[in-house]
Amino acid sequence: MALLGAAALAMWWDVAAAHRREFEDWHAHEHFPERLGLPGFKRGTRWSSVSREGGVFVLYELDDYATLTSPDYTARLNAPTPWSVAMMPHHRNMVRSQCRVLESAGNGVAGWLMSIRLTPAAGQAEALQATVRETLRALPTQPGLTSGHLLRTDTPLTPATTEQVIRGGDQAADWIMLVSGYDRDAVQAVSHGPLSPAALGIATMQIDTFHLAYALAQQDRP
Repeated sequence: MALLGAAALAMWWDVAAAHRREFEDWHAHEHFPERLGLPGFKRGTRWSSVSREGGVFVLYELDDYATLTSPDYTARLNAPTPWSVAMMPHHRNMVRSQCRVLESAGNGVAGWLMSIRLTPAAGQAEALQATVRETLRALPTQPGLTSGHLLRTDTPLTPATTEQVIRGGDQAADWIMLVSGYDRDAVQAVSHGPLSPAALGIATMQIDTFHLAYALAQQDRP
């Protein structure tokens, strides 16, 4: 899938098994429609981890970076619904990254997605970005793969919102690479090949694989 905008909100967290069913109902029937009803929110996808029980990845594709601090979005973050207030304490180990899209190549929404979180070494960012962008552009033409994206966190300097306070504070990633496809093995193989720690010269990367649970575009919301 080519991302539908110049910015994104990428989030990882865990939900305990006891709350998973209600979380999925809330997220699909209230939270996604609520968010996709805000100006600038183009599409949301929710993904379930294949290796970490209860692991969730959510990606919102945004029209532009200003959407992250828009009055409509800020007002919603500071006035969560009663159901949101009940569910958000169960968002454990929250990583919430407000991002600029640096590269986005591909088409469609496929069933498998790999996220790679990393921080470039000092003085390495410019060269690494050029290498990663070239690699990601080539991925959608390979068997089993459909897209590749590079996001960079750029956290707005805004006060903590009511939702953040309910969750107890959020962490943030730095650089994020996303690779999706219709073949799980092909998606995962990328982290052992062109986007491996050795290929990129990065000592530590957080790599997770997910399958698609739900997707909702702005024009499809109920």
